[in-house]
Amino acid sequence: MKKIGLTTTVPIEVLLAAGYTPIDLNNVFVTSENYLEYIEYAEHEGFPKSMCAWIKGIFGACMKNNIKEIIGVMEGDCSNTKVLVEILKKRGVTVHPFSFNHGHDIKLLNDEMKAFMAYFKVCKEDVEEKRNELNVIRKLAKEIDKKSYEAFTVSGFENHLLQLCVSDFDGDYKAYHQFLLEKLEDINQREPDKKALMLGYIGVPPMTGDIFDYVESLDAKFIYNEVQREFAFPRFDQAADMTAQYHDYTYPYDFDFRIKEIKEQIKIRDLDGIIHYTQAFCHKATEHILLKEAIDIPIINIEGDKLNVLDARTKLRLEAFIDMLHDRKEV
Repeated sequence: MKKIGLTTTVPIEVLLAAGYTPIDLNNVFVTSENYLEYIEYAEHEGFPKSMCAWIKGIFGACMKNNIKEIIGVMEGDCSNTKVLVEILKKRGVTVHPFSFNHGHDIKLLNDEMKAFMAYFKVCKEDVEEKRNELNVIRKLAKEIDKKSYEAFTVSGFENHLLQLCVSDFDGDYKAYHQFLLEKLEDINQREPDKKALMLGYIGVPPMTGDIFDYVESLDAKFIYNEVQREFAFPRFDQAADMTAQYHDYTYPYDFDFRIKEIKEQIKIRDLDGIIHYTQAFCHKATEHILLKEAIDIPIINIEGDKLNVLDARTKLRLEAFIDMLHDRKEV
């Protein structure tokens, strides 16, 4: 099967039905031991230092791993994607566009889905067959997520990573299905590991993967990972077809639609506080203004850039925030 790179979550069912192996370039970049090489390569090629590390990392991951085709999400994701795909085109990469319309219009999304299927020469029946097959795996991811806040047998990092990888099923959906089955069996045999504080993680997945273990060292735990959970489509069973499923996906749409689901999860999981992660030079950082006004539990904004570990200043801010939450809960 031919590899095709993804700049973010897209209708992967269409690509699988067309005989492709989808590869999420974000995951390739951030999980690499040599992730800085991708950033440095992009900067050597002319990308400015004052640009989001994710965009540079995606570019480097695409070029260094010889990915010749990608899906570029032109609306509903990073505002820098448009220039990224223009540069990739000039480097010989074939770019297939896809858009989540900002107005959250289901008719426009359905038209986009039809065009996407027509472009890859697949029919709706084949795509729906793939959707049903993938949703069996998404059901496992949903069960594992529930174990994090009902049984407390899933670590924050596991909750983050296992849902994150559903964006491309780690490049092999059948192998990932088996992996999740084995992981769930292991989780079911664990003793609960409940911390004093239950936290939510809001925002794009972090560059700093050690944030999950660091928080747990402070007697707190992430039991809700917002965007990672959306990548796993937790409400797949409420969607009549693929268009409905991707219309219900909160990440690419307006803030009001997104905050409704965040508030629901705060209530269901009885969260004590929210950590909002943003990436340096990303337009989404300004969403913190809206988040602060919309939720009624304590929230802190931390920012990452190129480092894949927390710096001393961020650790200090997290420690102070979590100390405040401990005090608040005692009172």
